[in-house]
Amino acid sequence: MTFVRLLTGLLLCTTCCFAQDDLSSMFKDSARRSERVTGTFKSTRIINGQSNETLGKNELDFRVGHRFGDMGGSNGGSKTFFGMDNSTDIRIAFEYGISDNLMVGISRCKGSGNLSQMYEGLIKYKLLQQTTDNHVPLAVTLFGNAVVSAMESSDDESSPGYFGKFSDRMSYTAQVVLARQFGRTFSLALLPTYVHRNRVGYQDMNDMFAMGVGGRLRFTRRLALVVDYFVPFRDQESKDYAETLDTKYYNTLGVGLEIETGGHVFNVNFTNSTAILENQFIPETTATWTNGQFRWGFNISRRFDLDRKKSKH
Repeated sequence: MTFVRLLTGLLLCTTCCFAQDDLSSMFKDSARRSERVTGTFKSTRIINGQSNETLGKNELDFRVGHRFGDMGGSNGGSKTFFGMDNSTDIRIAFEYGISDNLMVGISRCKGSGNLSQMYEGLIKYKLLQQTTDNHVPLAVTLFGNAVVSAMESSDDESSPGYFGKFSDRMSYTAQVVLARQFGRTFSLALLPTYVHRNRVGYQDMNDMFAMGVGGRLRFTRRLALVVDYFVPFRDQESKDYAETLDTKYYNTLGVGLEIETGGHVFNVNFTNSTAILENQFIPETTATWTNGQFRWGFNISRRFDLDRKKSKH
């Protein structure tokens, strides 16, 4: 009897252990399925547009963006070394992660369009993050900026560069980034965008909506193809008047290679956009790929972790 009781006890203990292991495994599998998806995009920007990514807490990102001149067309070709002799826009920025979901930044842009000498303040908040079990199928990030031009006011009161008051120098962007990662190689983002410019030229639009789309196709751990495209919704009256001034507006297309090297993310791209800020390239792009009016440029990101506690470990 003692042997039977001992054997029964061992069987019960073994069964309990297996059951506990099964429950533990089940919870681990459940936790693994509901993990947050990270690295949908490698940088806070795709090419021209924003990605859903934000900086981590106490992370500082030093960014440099550059757009050269037209590669072809009347302003390109060998006489300008295919645009290398010129620069249409340059942006230098410092961006900082207040928390893992909230970042802020400041930047200085040369500017390309009606206004120049641009100063930008931006904020970006990660509202939702995609999960591996599709309980949250999309990442949702909110972006906004305020931009002021420091250029000297024009003497022509009909010019968009004439500033009767300080607020005439201001423009704003509000954007929602809806992103999803499909597997580990492909990511897609939709970017509904609203741009407001306090002062514009005659028959131009103070308020403009646009829809952007961006994608990332990863080839290797450190190399990916990135693309983005923006369609501004400009009314026909504004288009017709612009054409009487021999001006035609185009959608913005950017194509590039994203290269990661440790703390650096290096983006080499081609785009018909001459400007870098949303406040300008969405409503004011007048260059087109079909006329050779595209340029190569780059975005460089270098991140620094300012969290002393982390750096000690």
